[in-house]
Amino acid sequence: MAEILVLYYSRGGATAELARQACRGIESVPGATAKLRTVPPVSAESERPTKPVPPSGPPYATLEDLRTADGLLLGSPTRFGNMAAPLKYFLDGTGSLWLSGALAGKPAGVFTSTQTQHGGQETTLLTMMLPLLHHGMYLVGLPYTEAALQQTTAGGSPYGASHVAGAQDVPQLGAEERQLAQALGRRVAALAMRLGTPPG
Repeated sequence: MAEILVLYYSRGGATAELARQACRGIESVPGATAKLRTVPPVSAESERPTKPVPPSGPPYATLEDLRTADGLLLGSPTRFGNMAAPLKYFLDGTGSLWLSGALAGKPAGVFTSTQTQHGGQETTLLTMMLPLLHHGMYLVGLPYTEAALQQTTAGGSPYGASHVAGAQDVPQLGAEERQLAQALGRRVAALAMRLGTPPG
């Protein structure tokens, strides 16, 4: 069995929907299971601390979730061509996993959502890859052998799955966007199954 952690931050719902589609792709691979987790919003020091359990949706991720996962899918909305602060804050706290090499040799993929067509999707996907490279993970993208990548007029990139919400900020994914998110999940899960559990 391979357990793939799908870890994301979402405010408008589109990134959360990409995460759910990625889970579908993971669970279409025999022997693979998806574990869906999110991260809390970042609050100012003067505000009340975040509750340990969200009022709805998946639980908040822990370092143990990352350590025990056989693969990772990481998702964030775009913030000026970069990942959102809550996800970056969580990743900044993974130094102990880096020191132990706990994520080294595991496959990972990334996904994002923007409101506009040219809102920085690819730079966001690339910036999410950087900490994963430092952790020694194997990055998984979407090749053009995925037919939906050639057909999409909205989200989708060789760097990872994505969604364009448009001016109305609609979290509903298009057909190709759903297909590509599922394909990314399948690809990470299939590689995790082939690699087995890496040492660490």
